[in-house]
Amino acid sequence: MNTTKSYSNSRTMDLILTAMLIALVFVATLLLNIKLPITANGGLVHLGTAMLFIASILFGPKKGAIAGAVGMGLFDLISGWTLWAPFTILARGLQGYIVGKIAWSKHRKGNNFTFNLLATISSIPFMLGVYYICERVLFGSWIIPIASIPGNLVQNVVGICVAIPVCAALKKVPFFK
Repeated sequence: MNTTKSYSNSRTMDLILTAMLIALVFVATLLLNIKLPITANGGLVHLGTAMLFIASILFGPKKGAIAGAVGMGLFDLISGWTLWAPFTILARGLQGYIVGKIAWSKHRKGNNFTFNLLATISSIPFMLGVYYICERVLFGSWIIPIASIPGNLVQNVVGICVAIPVCAALKKVPFFK
């Protein structure tokens, strides 16, 4: 009976943590963003990407994927980017999963600076690819989507520059050791 209660508490804490990560990604995307003047579809630079990277590095692929997909998907749904929501859910879920999978490979649990950096960089082509195909479908052109690549790269570089040092600092906190 005691093991059932601890399992229930563990599942409850897991659900709470996942919901908090979703909220952090959503709020960082909503409140901390800059519309890029590159092109009409240049996109946004926001700190939601940094939060996705942080969630994936600190808590692994499953939570990173869910936090990125749901947090940024909700942002798209409520902020006028509704058409992009399904693609964002796919792109950011995949990106969060890749970052977490690499950062947590071979029992590293996000504790290796080099692998964390490699994880974030490795996820970028997948995010770019999903959005490129999405724009190809939406705009009916293979050329038009090229214009959004620089903005997406800037967004990811900003995310990496924020997330890697934050994760390094948080990994020194007893909760994350």
